[in-house]
Amino acid sequence: MRQDTLSKQQTITGRINETLEVLEEAKNNAEQIELAANIIINAFKEGKKLLICGNGGSAADSQHIAAELIGKFYRIDRPALPAIALNTNSSIITAIGNDFGYDKTFVRQVEGLGSQGDVLLSISTSGNSINALEASKLAKEKRMRVISLTGDTGGKLKEVSDVTLMVSSKNTPVIQNAHITICHIICELVENEF
Repeated sequence: MRQDTLSKQQTITGRINETLEVLEEAKNNAEQIELAANIIINAFKEGKKLLICGNGGSAADSQHIAAELIGKFYRIDRPALPAIALNTNSSIITAIGNDFGYDKTFVRQVEGLGSQGDVLLSISTSGNSINALEASKLAKEKRMRVISLTGDTGGKLKEVSDVTLMVSSKNTPVIQNAHITICHIICELVENEF
């Protein structure tokens, strides 16, 4: 029993320490994080919107960020900011997946909802999620700005993004821990402008 408790405690402290190390390294991306926030701020000030996409845990992060911007982050005394998570409408996702293939789930929505000057935030721990990549490519064609949140290499998303916020890890849950921290910082920076 004692050995089992030690093993669990090692797992707990190990994962916390791993996350702290990755977050410590994320400080080196402060300029890129500020640049991403400024792209979103400028788009909102020009009456444009933020589209956000991701799969699995990154889909949950997409919804979370949209909620912070539409609702509030810290301040209730500011206008709702136009942010849309592209993974939230199950009818759209399943219809596109059925009729066009899963890789088109986000690109069709960028086609229908995205306009020049809008911003697409693509979240993918590998940087290679095909549906996020396809959406990002179309966003660039539509003269939208593309911000990507990825793991350590940036993957293929790095090639089509204006700003790539890479988290120096290959461990998906640890990357996701850093992603939501970075997104909360961006939400705070954006909210402070309105």
